[in-house]
Amino acid sequence: MNKAELDPDASPAAEFGAYLRSSREARGWRQEDLANAAGCSPTHISALENGHRPPTPKTARKLDRAFGLDRVFLNKAIDARSTVLLEGFGQYVEKESKARELRLFDLGIVPGLLQTEDYARAIAAGAVRRGSITQEGADDRVAVLARRQANLRRVPPPLIHVVLDESCLQRPVGGPRVMADQLDALDAFAALPHTLLQIAPLAIGEDRAFDLPINILTLPNRALMSYAESAQQGHLERDSDAVLPLLTSYYQLQGLALSQAESVARLSQLRKELP
Repeated sequence: MNKAELDPDASPAAEFGAYLRSSREARGWRQEDLANAAGCSPTHISALENGHRPPTPKTARKLDRAFGLDRVFLNKAIDARSTVLLEGFGQYVEKESKARELRLFDLGIVPGLLQTEDYARAIAAGAVRRGSITQEGADDRVAVLARRQANLRRVPPPLIHVVLDESCLQRPVGGPRVMADQLDALDAFAALPHTLLQIAPLAIGEDRAFDLPINILTLPNRALMSYAESAQQGHLERDSDAVLPLLTSYYQLQGLALSQAESVARLSQLRKELP
């Protein structure tokens, strides 16, 4: 395959392959040279670079050793494996790491960026029990989430607006201790100088602006991007004009939601009600 035919945005595997190819060529290595260093076949390297074969953690660790890197290829492989089913999510995460402002809405569960590790592991464990992912896949999800959360602690941090549907707090996850720690984490999040946390009461009813989780990013050049997903499909919108109506709906939702002070009081009430 010619270089021009490989589109890094085509899939997570293609993005991994493009990075692998550029890393190899920067060293002046042929595919055979990298294959010898990594302990695999040139055919395998070619399939990875062309996006024909998704990377596995085992192969990624071999590549890290070959290049003398610490988890660079492993992290990229985990990202590729975790986003392969949801179109656009890999590109969204890359932009999320650079955004100046994030606006999040979620319902049913606390959004990943605000989840404690135990809460995230409980959600992943439920997916394993249902047979929708493997234990390895669950571990990958938690690892990806931890890196996304760490990136939001960069300096200076982005402004983060979060509206939680009340259903996020009414659904018990992981038992009372896990829920107590999660509520404490939300309270701590609300206290940060660059965040705003609001709860959208169920009483809003049909006036709630969104029926699916949605994330809206403001990028460094002030362009807008949104990402929404269902259980089986993700949609990334890069056109700022198309995102503007969503941003307006988000502002309307914030107007109907509890204030941050009222939301924090609600968290405290729920914390006291736990057994």
